[in-house]
Amino acid sequence: MSHLKLHGFFNSSASYRVRIALGLKELEWEHVGVNIRTGAQNGVEYKALNPAGLVPTLEHGAVRITQSLAIIDYLERLRSTAQLIPADGPERTRVLEIASLIACDIHPLNNLRVLKYLTGPFELSEAQKKQWYLNWIEQGFDALEAWLPAQGNFCVGETPTLADCCLVPQVANAERMNVDLSSYPRILRINEHCLRLAAFADAAPNRQPDFVA
Repeated sequence: MSHLKLHGFFNSSASYRVRIALGLKELEWEHVGVNIRTGAQNGVEYKALNPAGLVPTLEHGAVRITQSLAIIDYLERLRSTAQLIPADGPERTRVLEIASLIACDIHPLNNLRVLKYLTGPFELSEAQKKQWYLNWIEQGFDALEAWLPAQGNFCVGETPTLADCCLVPQVANAERMNVDLSSYPRILRINEHCLRLAAFADAAPNRQPDFVA
């Protein structure tokens, strides 16, 4: 198998999703740090690789993939073991619903470039920025909590899926922003269980080579 290389940032939720999937698939890969805090994602060299100037980007031989869900779909087809997206039926639908809710509805409104724009050109205060963040987290997590099972260790079914790959980084993001998550016991239960698994624990931001406190 050709060498897998993931360009990402330790604290990027989207990069975190892919790291979890790589771990669950037990694939060997190389980490290439892209410091989005200093603007490395907008450099000429990286934008030649990913014109959107976002992380992560997966390189696999001549293949270049630049969106986390597309990368995980690619990994799903690359190695069929530890299936992350059910082949069919209601479980497939629910996995894709949850992944889309997090990756398309919650995360894009609260990622670093949006928050910087709010406090930059829009001149919002830190308190206003926090209120923006909290609003979208609460709306998204209210829906997510309702979709999750009352019992069980994962978002859907008896094994980790794409939904769990998305949930754990989003919880970490919310905790980093000091959001009170006590109203979401199902989310917290699943997150706690997942973090006991090696693939999730090894993917954590503080275990990455480019981690800075």
